[in-house]
Amino acid sequence: MTSIILLSLAAIASYLVSQIVCKYGKKLQILDDPKSHKHPKVVHTTTVPRGGGIPISLTIISILALFGGLNKETVGIIAGITILAVTGYIDDRFEEKFSPYFRLLLNIIAACCVVFSGISIWYITNPFGGVIQFDFWISAGLAIFWLVWMQNIVGWSSGVDGQLPGFVIIAALTMALLGTKFGEGSNQNLMLILALTTAGAYLGFLPWNWFPQKMLPGYGGKSLAGFLLGTLAILSSAKVGAMLLVLGIPVLDAVRVIIKRISEGRSPVWGGREHFHHYLLDLGWGKRRIAVFYWVVSGTLALLALNLNSGAKYFTMAGGALLFFGLFAWWNYWSISSKPQGLGSGSKT
Repeated sequence: MTSIILLSLAAIASYLVSQIVCKYGKKLQILDDPKSHKHPKVVHTTTVPRGGGIPISLTIISILALFGGLNKETVGIIAGITILAVTGYIDDRFEEKFSPYFRLLLNIIAACCVVFSGISIWYITNPFGGVIQFDFWISAGLAIFWLVWMQNIVGWSSGVDGQLPGFVIIAALTMALLGTKFGEGSNQNLMLILALTTAGAYLGFLPWNWFPQKMLPGYGGKSLAGFLLGTLAILSSAKVGAMLLVLGIPVLDAVRVIIKRISEGRSPVWGGREHFHHYLLDLGWGKRRIAVFYWVVSGTLALLALNLNSGAKYFTMAGGALLFFGLFAWWNYWSISSKPQGLGSGSKT
């Protein structure tokens, strides 16, 4: 019952603050006009505020401060959230003023706030049995890399109305269930509060982001999603593998895009129109259909994460990766072979 109350409280608070931000988006100077903000990745066609990070961060910070206890771990998480929320607001207000590299630096600082508060990856489960232990510096390095990775790759799957909040809710609730079922240690209460608050905050934001969206997540909402889910995976007794499984499509899509950009001599952190949801749009899928597809896949993978052992999760991820990359290999082959031959060669007749 307490869990339902906490989830509901976060959802209601986020919904109400989202309403205020949406109403005063013009005064806050966070409106996104696709006509002036032209970018290949942009798929929305109307002017909407992109301040989703404001209601999400305010909701989570308030509930953590009230119910999480002001211990060093909670303070570290709140500090990281604050850095990303402020960065997001400035970036949203001044139309992506910060370069991707400066945002990456701020991602690292936010991750350090969490890691040096004592939340770290001290071990991982060996898929062939037992666990692999790490010393302080290796565990800290892994945790920082993990949190920075999550802050970036999760946000890349936010291009379609309702896409991001849906799978974030599913992933956060999965971590809550896994932590309750298998977790142990002094941070379990904090993990449960953060998981339910994260799920509730994005649930309250979802009606404003659902098609036709009235508000964009913005950089704050996107980076916070990855930051919070990454932190939850560590707090849930290092359930990093489970989180990777639940976020199968965003993770594999990020790996594919990074490889593609590097192979083409481009920076992996500069955005473009090459993500999986862009391919689905090009195939004629509607935005609602794409969002629901992401939710269904995440929900299915969440059920597997809740019921498979560690070894089976790794093999499931490997099989999913082969299927995903095989699909894109087929798509690229089909795209090339279906082009009319002899056109655009520059020859004269």
